[in-house]
Amino acid sequence: MKHQLHPLEINPQTGEPFLRLAAPHQNIILTPPRQGDQSVLIQHMNDPAIYEWIEGPPTPYLLEHANFWIQFVKRESDATLEYLRKSAKDFPDGPLQFVDALPVRYIREVKENGMDVLIGDVNFRRSPFEQVLDEVERKRLQEDNARKQAGDPTIQYAVGDWLAASHHGRGIMTAAIGLLMTAWGIPRMGVHHVVAHTFAGNIGSNRVFEKNGFVNRGLFDNGKMVRGEKKVMTLLEWTKNETHY
Repeated sequence: MKHQLHPLEINPQTGEPFLRLAAPHQNIILTPPRQGDQSVLIQHMNDPAIYEWIEGPPTPYLLEHANFWIQFVKRESDATLEYLRKSAKDFPDGPLQFVDALPVRYIREVKENGMDVLIGDVNFRRSPFEQVLDEVERKRLQEDNARKQAGDPTIQYAVGDWLAASHHGRGIMTAAIGLLMTAWGIPRMGVHHVVAHTFAGNIGSNRVFEKNGFVNRGLFDNGKMVRGEKKVMTLLEWTKNETHY
């Protein structure tokens, strides 16, 4: 019988849950955020090869920003894991319970000495419906989407990610998103519909999503401003009945 944490593995030394990528990336794992990730996160978020392609981080990215972010994402991960552990007691004979978040989102490279280094992040969240140009309609869709219970097949999710520039071009993010879709998103979140919104010109990210069955729906302009610069975006869309998963 499958445990409520399935398919997560547990580190026998630390008790931390994780997922491991398949060969040739078996030295890459996905874990929860950790207190102590701040210093490496600051380095990555101040790299223009990363921050110029994502919306969130302020520049310069300071310790106060990292502390806030790690606290935020760790709280979400901890809550999901606690719910699953409680579900193991409440539903000892199953079924597996749906959740609304990804508890193992931080991508780490395991070194030969067994230590690991934070190299990226990938996450699913309720969609912001960036592709809907009318602000009133966008807000209505966001609110309707937010009210739905975890596992509802009509929920639209959005996926976001970043990867250390030193690890670009190796297929790591393609493999990570594929694993998270098949091992967690579909079976544990009930995901049927996922979108990605990338900045125009981000060919590398578009290819990552396309390799995972996302369809490029083209560019759209909703007037988004990021750090004082207008951003046109690309919509990529995945639906369960249209892909190879």
